[in-house]
Amino acid sequence: MNYYNEIKNKIMDDELYSKVKEYSKERHKVITYFEIGKLLNEAGGKYGDNIIDEYSKKLVLEVGRKYNKRTLFRMRQFYNLFNDEKVSTLWTQLTWSHIRLLFGLSYASINYYIQVSIDNHLSVRELDYRLKLKEYERLSDETKNKLVIKDNTGVIDLVKNPIIIKNSNNYNKISEHILQRLILEDIASFLKELGNGFTFIDSEYKIKIGNKYNYIDLLLYNIKFKCYVVIELKIVPLSSNHTGQIQKYMNYVDKNIKTIEENKTVGIIICKKNNNYVIEYCSDDRIISREYQLI
Repeated sequence: MNYYNEIKNKIMDDELYSKVKEYSKERHKVITYFEIGKLLNEAGGKYGDNIIDEYSKKLVLEVGRKYNKRTLFRMRQFYNLFNDEKVSTLWTQLTWSHIRLLFGLSYASINYYIQVSIDNHLSVRELDYRLKLKEYERLSDETKNKLVIKDNTGVIDLVKNPIIIKNSNNYNKISEHILQRLILEDIASFLKELGNGFTFIDSEYKIKIGNKYNYIDLLLYNIKFKCYVVIELKIVPLSSNHTGQIQKYMNYVDKNIKTIEENKTVGIIICKKNNNYVIEYCSDDRIISREYQLI
């Protein structure tokens, strides 16, 4: 096989395709680069690693400057990484610009970001932002294991820890009121930190327990799991008082707001510092706690 001619023909075909097939040109490019990566890998095994340098010099002269040594190396790296059975085949739905951001990551995190990109229609910039915030690394070990074995994830599994909150006004001193304000100023980003399917209902949601009014910091609803989500904000370390408080609010929602078709309410305590023992010995496994981090 003349590997160089085969590679050049695929490149020329992709160049032509990209001009006449706007709708699917990115997918065509990704598949073409994968096939070229395979050819480069085979040619390297037969003629040595210097073959990339040799081919790139000829392609730059005959096709264009973008097919330099670095680009060909990326194509071979792309094939070697995504040819592995550990990596999801859904990568064909991403663009080349998306895929380049995933080089160097673990197999598990690559699969996570592929799925997140597809589910949320992430742009390259949005994916890059999530990578910089180390979104996958902030998932619990239990959730990561579920993703590896492709087990079903629940409403609280994809809630990150810590939860990133933008301190857009650069507050030096944080109160619960200010923390709430920062969340509401960019509620869309906050909901993404929690996972999929979360929608905002209200802040300072008023409920009456006995003769006293109480206020839920944030009341959300998860469309995917059909349940209400109570959020309580604490700027101090987690304590058993906090779990008791949110459990009371959750029980109220279940008794007075939830319908019979909906699932039981979930509670998330966002605090300054976690306390695993408080959660471990909490009698309600629907309650989780997460630390917050201001950026």
